Amino acid sequence: MRLLPPPTAFSAAVVSAAVSAAVVVLLPVAPAFAATGGPSGSAPSGFTITDPRIKESSGLAASRIHPGVYWTHNDSDDGPYVYAVDSATGKTVARVTLTGIGKPRDVEAISLGPDGALYVGDIGDNRDGTWDHVWIYRFQEPKQLGDTTVKAEQFTVRYEDGPRNAEALMVHPVTGRVYIGSKSEDKGGLYEGPEKLSASGTNVFRRVAGLPWVTDGAFSPDGKRLTVRGYFLARTYPWKDGRPQGEGERIDAPWQGQAESVTYTADGSALMFGAEGAASRVVAVPVPGAGGGTGTGASGGADAPTGAGGGQADGPSPAGGSFTKGALVLAGATAALFAAKRLFRRRPKP
Repeated sequence: MRLLPPPTAFSAAVVSAAVSAAVVVLLPVAPAFAATGGPSGSAPSGFTITDPRIKESSGLAASRIHPGVYWTHNDSDDGPYVYAVDSATGKTVARVTLTGIGKPRDVEAISLGPDGALYVGDIGDNRDGTWDHVWIYRFQEPKQLGDTTVKAEQFTVRYEDGPRNAEALMVHPVTGRVYIGSKSEDKGGLYEGPEKLSASGTNVFRRVAGLPWVTDGAFSPDGKRLTVRGYFLARTYPWKDGRPQGEGERIDAPWQGQAESVTYTADGSALMFGAEGAASRVVAVPVPGAGGGTGTGASGGADAPTGAGGGQADGPSPAGGSFTKGALVLAGATAALFAAKRLFRRRPKP
């Protein structure tokens, strides 16, 4: 379990999220999506992770060779395990045990590279940047699904400007370069790894851009966009010349409490947002212009209420909105504030 933002900023963010949720809920509801696709057959629905062993799902990666399968993992206290979950049923169809590595410390992210390998980021640091190195593990995505044991490569990572906490790891789907997003209100940034990771030496990651407070990130399958998410925001940036461009576009990510993960579907038609907790829900948000969305902004679809993830809603509320629904969402967000304060009081893991 990670630390949430400091109390003052965190409380303000929750209040802002509550207001946003109350406004965005007034927007028209998008048409429901079937499990195999939307009205045009292009956008998937969300799903619930049913495996009781997966209690702290902290990363997501869409398989390219197993349609509808998503790779995930617990963030700590589980062991060297990675799980494959079938989105059609929510059931685990494989558990991969990693060997050839040390004891995982705080696994926070997973990403699939163009080499067909899964990259697992053991990059968390609940002491907020006291460990002088972290690790990345890499292994080939299994061609057959089922419980198996694989030997993984282990890469040691240091940051050019000193230790820091991080939860987002992204592998570019074209260049194969690895990026890490650090998690800090005053020094959060995007860090670029070397052109190729070395298993025999230390891999120095250098800061190339600033980022808001993020808990995960993902590149679009074509490598032209980078989406990052936090507890209360999600933004998509155009990606050019190895850097995110501009301020990004706000995405109406779902309110998920301990919001921890995001990935694109294999075809890029939707973003899949995940969270920690037993029987956690993964929510599909269609990507505008990719065949799964409508309008000019990302929609939360019919899986869950949206808007609590990205600040104020754009423009006035349309006619026909429901004040009662907005009040209910606001009340729910207020209750979430008290629950979040309880989370904040939890001590970091030693």
